[in-house]
Amino acid sequence: MGFQLKQFLIQLLEDNRGLVILLFCLPASFVSPFFLFLGPIRTALHLQIFDLFVQLRQWLHRRYLEKSTHQERVEKIRKKVEEWKKQPKGQRKLLCTARPNWQSLSTTFFNKSACERIEIDLFEVLKLDEKNMLVEVEPNVTVREICQFLNPRGYTLAVTLEIGDATLGGLAFGVGMTTYSHKVGLYQETIEEYELVTGDAKVIRVRADNEHNDLFRCLPWSHGTLGFLVSLKLRIVPAKPYIHMKYIPCFSQNEYCDEMMRLSGALNKNEKVADFVEATIYDTDKAVIMLGKFADVDTWQKRLKVNDVCWWWKPWFYKHVEKFHPQGGEEYIPLQSYLLRHNRAIFWVLESMIPFGNHPIFRLFFGWLCPPKPAFLKFTTTNAVRNMTFTKQVFQDIVMPLGTLKDQVDTATRLFDAFPLLVYPCRIYDHRRGPQGQLRSPPEKYMVPDTNYAMFNDLGVYGTPGFVKRREKYNATYAMRSMEKFTRDVGGYSFLYADIFMTEDEFEEMFDLTLYNKVRTAYSCNGAFPTLYDKIKPEVDVIKIGNDTAKVD
Repeated sequence: MGFQLKQFLIQLLEDNRGLVILLFCLPASFVSPFFLFLGPIRTALHLQIFDLFVQLRQWLHRRYLEKSTHQERVEKIRKKVEEWKKQPKGQRKLLCTARPNWQSLSTTFFNKSACERIEIDLFEVLKLDEKNMLVEVEPNVTVREICQFLNPRGYTLAVTLEIGDATLGGLAFGVGMTTYSHKVGLYQETIEEYELVTGDAKVIRVRADNEHNDLFRCLPWSHGTLGFLVSLKLRIVPAKPYIHMKYIPCFSQNEYCDEMMRLSGALNKNEKVADFVEATIYDTDKAVIMLGKFADVDTWQKRLKVNDVCWWWKPWFYKHVEKFHPQGGEEYIPLQSYLLRHNRAIFWVLESMIPFGNHPIFRLFFGWLCPPKPAFLKFTTTNAVRNMTFTKQVFQDIVMPLGTLKDQVDTATRLFDAFPLLVYPCRIYDHRRGPQGQLRSPPEKYMVPDTNYAMFNDLGVYGTPGFVKRREKYNATYAMRSMEKFTRDVGGYSFLYADIFMTEDEFEEMFDLTLYNKVRTAYSCNGAFPTLYDKIKPEVDVIKIGNDTAKVD
């Protein structure tokens, strides 16, 4: 009886996931509308039940059950690894964090049950160093939390991801990029120091200028396969309370490709560029480029142009931006709302889940519930839903040379026909010191003259392919493998939070694992942590499932 009930509930979930999102995930993700009337404290609107639970657990844990310092918490983790080391080698499981799969932003479900899971209860902002423009944090601090800590003090991270639930540690071992990256590069370029518990139960501080410099180069894109991160120091930049936004409409593919090269500084290192640069491409020949600058709102004329785009009744940000085509325009957005502008609609992924979500009536009455918590979406993912996510939808961020943007758009349109497309320009550095970690040096022909970097861009492809919407034949395996080959051919990289369709040989063609493999040996990672490919590869056979689904369709 119990088994039959479980099967019935699973089938009900698979058949009605849209209703589950609307009736369960949204209410469970956010607090009661009662909080909307508690007063003008705007952050209360964004408190989530899940966040409240986590924050309460942390508060009770630290204030009443175990008052501890950062060093004591780190020592607890180190001792767990030391206990693991005492087991006979043949009986040791690989190590991983105890954080549940459904709490991560990755689309994959790594099999943690086969590993020795270590609790990493590290959630604190440790120190703000205004003299050296650094902030020291524990790895589970989220983007939203660091914005709430830094922004009122007049600072922001040099690279701030737009999704509030992303953790700073996850970005450090994965990858992060933002609309400031055309000035500073990837998130990894803003990390001054890592504190690590290694596979041989040592606590080390890893910097570019100490004896662990090889490890320093390999920790980005390592996805937890080289040790346990217990703190990191990140560079910060001065910020003002508002971002002055200028919206520039483009009317042809050549126009937005050329303008992005110029406005990002890809053609001339001395080009005066905005603080923030991005583009949203709505179809092959229609795009809006956004330029943002830190600003004060100190006159009544400026106050009239203030637009807080994160209020629940406002249009989703990408829809709001589309209204500036063809006339263009400008406005002022509060700093934190700008940094998290894409959070409410998860860029434009939410449209695939709730097609009517941007309707004014829905926004007015239910907009305060959005977005559904990514953790709850993963928590409600069954095998059938998991298979559907890559056979009927696409979630990819791909880093490629900005000079190939026209070919990128043409290739993505041919393979996915999924609009809008996101474009963030970003420096990719060649540090010219031998192997520089998993990222290969940028092709020489794309280097900005007289610099040590090339201008790349993130191409974000999210949502339901046009072929699927029109019920036409679509083979996700063919599309993704073709996009990955194009990416390798131009010297680019796939973000590894999403499903990859590459074989291990193809993966090692895209990423340089030469130094990574040496570091694994030097820091006792072999036999302690999974390899990078094993850690990030899909837990299901995406190639077979994609091909089989295409045959059925």
